[in-house]
Amino acid sequence: MALRIVFTMPVTKAMSQTLVRAMSSQAVASKNVGFIGLGNMGGHMASNLIKQGHKLHVFDISKQACDNLKAKGATVYDKTTDLAKNSDYVITMLPNNDIVWKAYNDMTADGVNKNTVFIDSSTIDPNLVRELQKFISEKGARFIDAPVSGGVPGAEQATLTFMVGGTKDEYNTVKPILEGMGKRITYCGSYGMGQAAKLCNNMMLAISMIGTSEAMNLAIRQGLDPNVFAEIINSSTGRCWSSELYNPVPGVTPTAPSNRDYAGGFSTDLITKDLGLAAGVATATNTPIPLGALSHQIYRTLKAHGLGNKDFSVVYEFMKNEANN
Repeated sequence: MALRIVFTMPVTKAMSQTLVRAMSSQAVASKNVGFIGLGNMGGHMASNLIKQGHKLHVFDISKQACDNLKAKGATVYDKTTDLAKNSDYVITMLPNNDIVWKAYNDMTADGVNKNTVFIDSSTIDPNLVRELQKFISEKGARFIDAPVSGGVPGAEQATLTFMVGGTKDEYNTVKPILEGMGKRITYCGSYGMGQAAKLCNNMMLAISMIGTSEAMNLAIRQGLDPNVFAEIINSSTGRCWSSELYNPVPGVTPTAPSNRDYAGGFSTDLITKDLGLAAGVATATNTPIPLGALSHQIYRTLKAHGLGNKDFSVVYEFMKNEANN
């Protein structure tokens, strides 16, 4: 009888995680993925799909954004109709309802491949999601909503949360693709439910950012060191994403837009748009949102003062300046 000797060694947690990632990457076959909208978040999301081994087909009105992805191996298109026809999946990451609707009209003007799955990761009205789902399904393809949360850092580090609306089968179909860009892929229910979750989340984000800005400004005006007070908040009951990872006071969170004169990140224009969508949904469902409505008014005021292109954490700077007047 042949003697067989088997050597074993303990598997550490790090080794186990590496093995899981390796098995996961092998399980996801390379796909042709179209990506439309290469902005602050979309560019990072598309880059992470390339890292996963997918063949990227991209479109954006910004030549620089397209050139950045081309340098990483993506194919750039002048026509979204051609992009869609060459893609197994098409992901859109666009600013608002009107642009999303136009993008899908233009992209499918010459018909669609029936095996293509369209995924919208923009933040739009849940009613538009249902209109688009009907529009695309009548052309013979599939459409789901999968908005994201996690901001630019989450997009860059592939740790986004995706909120998916569609059938459970469609969720299972797109999940392997979304896992290349995010850490948590959550099934929210039927079409539009991903957007419903996103709008509620962004309303809470706006409220918490304003609250963080108010508290930080009050503490500083009393003489507290902002870094000391931030440490207190983040080890106490006031802790939130805005205070810990995206502090609006320059010098507190090194990676936050507040250290770059509030450039980049999530613009005041976009949070104002999202709060307007939340207000519309609240009216339609007869739901009181007193703090959401007040937040909408505050960010509309920031826009009126020419701060629409600044990161939404600029609300702190606005409050500070108002207090000094």
